[in-house]
Amino acid sequence: MPRSCVPAALGLSLLLVGCATTPAPIITDDHAPLMPSTLFPGGAEAFTAWQCLPDQGLVTAALEDELRLWSAHGAWRLAPAVVASGERYEMGELSFWQKEEGAIVESPRGRLECQANMQRLALTREQRPGVMFYARGNEPGWTASLAHDQPTVHLSLDYGSREQTLPYRVTQMDNETGRVILASGRGDTPFELRIEAQACFDDMSGEPFPARVTLNVDGEQYRGCGQGIAP
Repeated sequence: MPRSCVPAALGLSLLLVGCATTPAPIITDDHAPLMPSTLFPGGAEAFTAWQCLPDQGLVTAALEDELRLWSAHGAWRLAPAVVASGERYEMGELSFWQKEEGAIVESPRGRLECQANMQRLALTREQRPGVMFYARGNEPGWTASLAHDQPTVHLSLDYGSREQTLPYRVTQMDNETGRVILASGRGDTPFELRIEAQACFDDMSGEPFPARVTLNVDGEQYRGCGQGIAP
């Protein structure tokens, strides 16, 4: 993600906004597409959920050379900064300063005071062989697994009572905002899968994820969270 994308804040809550981009053209190929890097942990072992005041949830993933940060409005990559205590990361006028279990997030028009409340180990290819992106949701339980080598998705719906593997085509791919929209590659089995790089929390466990996912299939809409899985 270009570091020239400078986040801003609205009112008292931090509103991180991405740069305007031109969506990529429709993609049809025999190979799985490259997904935006903001959907992945980037080599981090875990995601951390933060509860902030004013009321807002954030997700982070810490690497040696950067901090990946997700809010309800997008994703950013912050570089380490010199600080006397704790760990501080910056991108433009956005900063994330962590001290033990707390953190202060600041931008030109707002400040958040946050507390870490949960961690989740990032999914790996060992746990999900052959899967490039994995999503799940609840009530009813469902999962979507994108294959790493070809444009197919395995859908498990209604607690596993309905399963099918279908081809897909990419109708939108915006690498800067981390937005991907997939549609069915078969006319007799339509579906749409929307993936957006935003802080997401499992609505039963509260576990943090870097992507919000919406699946529309068979006249039903399923919502949940997801994560890219690097090889």
